[in-house]
Amino acid sequence: MGEAAIVVGLMGAMIAVIWLRPVVRQWQRSRWQQRPFPPLWEAVVSDTFPAYDRLSPSQRRRLQGQIQVFLAEKQFIGCGGLQVTVEMQVTIAAIACVLLLAEPGREFTNLRSILLYPTAYRVKATTAIDRFVVTEQQETRLGESWTADQVVLAWDAIAWDRQHWQDGHNLVLHEFAHQLDQADGRADGVPILRRRTDYDTWATVMTPVYQQLCAAVQQGRKPVLNPYGATNPAEFFAVATETFFEQPRSLQRHHPTLYDQLRQYYQLDPLTWLQEEHEDN
Repeated sequence: MGEAAIVVGLMGAMIAVIWLRPVVRQWQRSRWQQRPFPPLWEAVVSDTFPAYDRLSPSQRRRLQGQIQVFLAEKQFIGCGGLQVTVEMQVTIAAIACVLLLAEPGREFTNLRSILLYPTAYRVKATTAIDRFVVTEQQETRLGESWTADQVVLAWDAIAWDRQHWQDGHNLVLHEFAHQLDQADGRADGVPILRRRTDYDTWATVMTPVYQQLCAAVQQGRKPVLNPYGATNPAEFFAVATETFFEQPRSLQRHHPTLYDQLRQYYQLDPLTWLQEEHEDN
């Protein structure tokens, strides 16, 4: 009888821990969000994200809170001899958290670690030719997103992006869009949406624009979106996200339905952040 009571007690304790874990996690996150935001961090964010000063006070505070949670929960690992600084961490967190700015419940669910290289790095990539043959070759990469728990980035590319926000390319936006896509365990260009009916709308909007991009690339025409987006639907979503935040006027002009779909997904309208003297193409 005593052993049975112990077993029941242990089971009850385990259930309590499982039940309380999200409550404790939310309590801890609230504490991080309420911490004063260091002035040095704010200077880095303002330098990294040009639209920061055009956000409303509540949006700025929300972004600051998300950055603090991100930095508290994610581990940064320097690779290739790189010493990761606080400025590097805040820079990456600021850009990544823009994707979460208007959706408090959205997060990079699977992400645990950010591996940061000083520059482009080389990896062994395997490709299955058929069921029995696999080829292996060296590839040079600037970044990658793993479904399991990691994002890998090259710092020099991020530093370039900080100074060229409106060129339509942003490594952090790209790889963290992949993280949103991969939150359900699949890299298919379809992130987790609010309602079941939203998936039909998503496919109706995204598929034809993706097909147009593929056709433009095949025909040698210069598209608005980065041609890399024609690789597959997952890359298309990541590339579309880059363009949405970096060249919103161009995207809205050439692909208004895609722009509107991303505006609804991110619950943000980057067109409102543009200064009249800085128009993209």
